[in-house]
Amino acid sequence: MLCLRQVGQPSTSGLPSVFVWRYDAAMRILIIEDDREAAAYLVKAFRETGHVADHAADGIDGYAMAREGSYGVLVVDRMLPKLDGLSLIRSLREQGVDTPVLILSALGQVDDRVKGLRAGGDDYLPKPYAFSELLARVEVLARRRAASGSGEPTVYRVADLELDRLSHRVNRNGSEIVLQPREFRLLEYLMKNAGQVVTRTMLLEHVWDYHFDPQTNVIDVHVSRLRSKIDKCFERPLIHTIRGAGYMVRDSGAKA
Repeated sequence: MLCLRQVGQPSTSGLPSVFVWRYDAAMRILIIEDDREAAAYLVKAFRETGHVADHAADGIDGYAMAREGSYGVLVVDRMLPKLDGLSLIRSLREQGVDTPVLILSALGQVDDRVKGLRAGGDDYLPKPYAFSELLARVEVLARRRAASGSGEPTVYRVADLELDRLSHRVNRNGSEIVLQPREFRLLEYLMKNAGQVVTRTMLLEHVWDYHFDPQTNVIDVHVSRLRSKIDKCFERPLIHTIRGAGYMVRDSGAKA
């Protein structure tokens, strides 16, 4: 059952705090917006209402994150550097990415809204807007997608380990495990490819968004930290090193 509750925390950053009534269901949202002040406000506001929010500052980064980030909803500014919002949405749709998209734009005429929807957007909200309306529209898109059963699984499970992509929660054998954002993305990608070898190059591209090898031990450090949280207190390890190849998440009883 969905419950209505008032959420929000007093602001400590100088931005106005957000107190709204919302449905008690967490989402993972990507905000693609080149105005950093506006983006910072939206990230903070979504997080204060219990959601997980990431930010991309241009169309190219937004496109890459939207393809690989497993988001519940995308909030896309129409006027973006490097790749404009409508082209970004068209490219995602051509690649088979069906994540719901809400377009934000100062262009609010009927023709502008029609172009946005025809490009593949699911909703269109002219600027300026009230955050309460933006939040309500985003939640409608998320509920509509959940009801249709489309998209990737929202929960990954391997043995007694469970990762919920929407609420950003991880638990093993019923005990919640708190992960940092990068650790969560790392585990999410490993679990998405459970039973398969994940190479260093794959992790650099899909978790760190690097398309080159920085020649550091960043992956080893993060995998080590992740192991200390996921496997240390449990009898069966789930994160395995495949010597000379990469890493794999699998049940210890399964064959590599």
